[in-house]
Amino acid sequence: MVQRQLRRRGIHDERVLAAMAEVPRELFVPPDQRRRAYRDGALRIGEGQTISQPWIVACMCQLLELGGDETVLEVGTGSGYAAAVLSRLCSQVVTIERYESLAQAAGATLAELGYDNVEVRVGDGTRGAPDRAPFGGISVTATAKGAPPPALIDQLAPGAALVCPVARGRREHLIRIRDGDEEAVASVRFVPR
Repeated sequence: MVQRQLRRRGIHDERVLAAMAEVPRELFVPPDQRRRAYRDGALRIGEGQTISQPWIVACMCQLLELGGDETVLEVGTGSGYAAAVLSRLCSQVVTIERYESLAQAAGATLAELGYDNVEVRVGDGTRGAPDRAPFGGISVTATAKGAPPPALIDQLAPGAALVCPVARGRREHLIRIRDGDEEAVASVRFVPR
């Protein structure tokens, strides 16, 4: 996956590539999906949600440009896979999932595999986690309409990045916001929030 999918598609951050190689993606998908765990596509995980394709996870991690000592907020825990990858790139991950069943399953998988620097919460991720702000990076894995939620931007530390898919009209783009500047990175398709 690292050589075939990620490097070839522009992932160059060696820390991100190492994290992607280390985290066992097959353990974060339903048993009937495990043989497809490393294919370059999203997979259904229940509650109408998906685990993002490996390239999207790697791209979003790379765009955060993490140094290793940050606390990162993830909105949309899903299976917990991206939180596990992020946990290898920063000191602490706070991840919020709106579906309790997914949050419980992700929390159990993360705990079983020893990802003890990940805190899983159930709730409305658009509100962020003000009790843990400011964050050294925020990764949003569900599409926002028009712009990322203002509460999330307010919870960014100076110089930190927020990465989020945003729908504007009929188009959806992965964007990065840092210090008020917005950059469109790629055309994407995520589940709506």
